[in-house]
Amino acid sequence: MSPPKPLTILTGASRGMGLAMASELLVRGGTLLCISRQTSHELEVLAKAHGTELIQWKYDLALPAPVAEALHAWLGWQDAGAFATATLINNAGVIPPLVPLEQAATRDTTHALRVGLEAPMVLTSAFLAATASWTAKRRVLNISSGLGRRAMASQAAYCAAKAGLDHFTRCLALDQTHSANPAQVCSLAPGVIDTDMQVQLRQASRTNFPDQDSFAGLHANGQLSSPAEAAQRVLQYLERPDFGDNPVADVRDAAR
Repeated sequence: MSPPKPLTILTGASRGMGLAMASELLVRGGTLLCISRQTSHELEVLAKAHGTELIQWKYDLALPAPVAEALHAWLGWQDAGAFATATLINNAGVIPPLVPLEQAATRDTTHALRVGLEAPMVLTSAFLAATASWTAKRRVLNISSGLGRRAMASQAAYCAAKAGLDHFTRCLALDQTHSANPAQVCSLAPGVIDTDMQVQLRQASRTNFPDQDSFAGLHANGQLSSPAEAAQRVLQYLERPDFGDNPVADVRDAAR
């Protein structure tokens, strides 16, 4: 019988830090289920090279209910004894057009909230319900942002989604104190990362986005982490013995 292996479910794995996390997880081995709008040939090649089981689901998390139902069913089909750990990483997020809220299109606001908050909540619910009887160590890592803890003009939907993610995680941590096999949960800010989102922020109109200069300055002064560097720090934080002690945290927090 094969020894138990890690199971990781990762959203937003097709680019940026999500792609970097997926790549690192494939090198480590186990089973990786990626949920993204696009599948990645790069990840397929890496999985074959390292003999890691990779499953890629092509879903739009702006319609999260079918994804949650599929995840619940898929987990129900698994042999729980095959896994030493079961981890859900809610990484996907969307920055809508950088305009004041009164200028925002309704579809852009609802899209950002569905991907950034509704999807993590329903996927987490499905994950925890389907693994309730598992003995494996269970973890939920929600990728938050400093903008969930600091207000910014022309970013109401993104800031609200991340703030909601933080507070939902606090509530989830309280829920888990009553579980027979409590999941460790954390909403983690990963620092500032040089991704497509950062490009969007620093190229925005100063008229609509007053903080454009500060984001341009981060790039000009070399203060942005690469996606690979950020992924390493996030995954290292996930493996810390104190993971989940603080349900809302920053990757730069010192170990307790």
